[in-house]
Amino acid sequence: MTSTPDLRHTLRHLATHLLTPLLMCLGMALAYQGAFHQPTPHHLKVAVVGQSPQALALTRGIQAKAGPALDVSSVPTRAAAEQQLRDRDLVGAFLPDQKSPELLVATAGSDTSATAAEQVFRQVTAAQGSPLQVTDLVPTAPGDPTGQGVFFLLVALSIGSYGSVAVIGAAGAALSVRLRAAVGVVTALVVSVIGIVTAGPVFHVVDHDYAAVWALAWLYSAGIVLLGIGLHTFLRRWTTLTLMVLFVMLNFTSSGGIFRPDLQPGMFGVLHHFWNGAGFVEGVRSVLYFDGGAGLGGRVLSLVLWLAAGLLALAGAARFERRHPAAAPATPAAVSAAAVEEEIEEEEEAAVGV
Repeated sequence: MTSTPDLRHTLRHLATHLLTPLLMCLGMALAYQGAFHQPTPHHLKVAVVGQSPQALALTRGIQAKAGPALDVSSVPTRAAAEQQLRDRDLVGAFLPDQKSPELLVATAGSDTSATAAEQVFRQVTAAQGSPLQVTDLVPTAPGDPTGQGVFFLLVALSIGSYGSVAVIGAAGAALSVRLRAAVGVVTALVVSVIGIVTAGPVFHVVDHDYAAVWALAWLYSAGIVLLGIGLHTFLRRWTTLTLMVLFVMLNFTSSGGIFRPDLQPGMFGVLHHFWNGAGFVEGVRSVLYFDGGAGLGGRVLSLVLWLAAGLLALAGAARFERRHPAAAPATPAAVSAAAVEEEIEEEEEAAVGV
């Protein structure tokens, strides 16, 4: 029979480990529901094509009625509107015509944003009694009709990356930081290869520019893995929760893979400018659908900066472990203890992955 002190110790130990999945539950609920529960236009960038008095009056009228939901501009010609759509400066461009009005969109930039623009201008043409013709200038790949396949590639890369950190940090605890980093680089390579093979030849979400998409996947994965290995020295059993916050809760919600910032609360729009998930998703879209334009350079830079943050974390971990040798266990007993920690963390990750 378990004595009362032993029972109390067991319950405290259990409660400590239950705290992590409960915090994950709270964080996921707040992040996902906060980002996705009520998608409404928020400064959605659309334009009316034409410089006639009627077109300019329509521009002013739509803006006045929509308020902050839309940012309505005037574009002089169809060619100028098409260029702004390909540069991703616009979500939709409306060509007014009493008999055959037309809306230009680029669903490869975001199918949900294009749909929101379509709903706006269908209300305009319904009032005129004319059917709206929608022209998609930049459609998605046949294997990704909703345009969300890149987001699910992001999910696979993220789970493979942050899930590997716990294993490297625990099972590889007896290795030096340099060796753990080398294992992390190779792991990121494997994760990125799995990603491009499944997204490319298997499911055809990616149907060209395999090398460029793979390079972005490796940059993204390596940044997570190296940052996680560096943080593990300091955070230990809290590493998994921290990585979940960084690369799931804040990352997936701000990536633009489901809804872009113009359909989300403002905080996610701010994160979308520099978070690594947005860097990957928007970078891949630029490569696949916008000829390497539409802000690709800035997205690559954001991924490089996240990788640099990982290298800085590794440098800090190496310095800390040199000054505190106990932080880098090398004895069999210590490795065994780390294996127990690994098992606990893996169970938590499996629940989140499912």
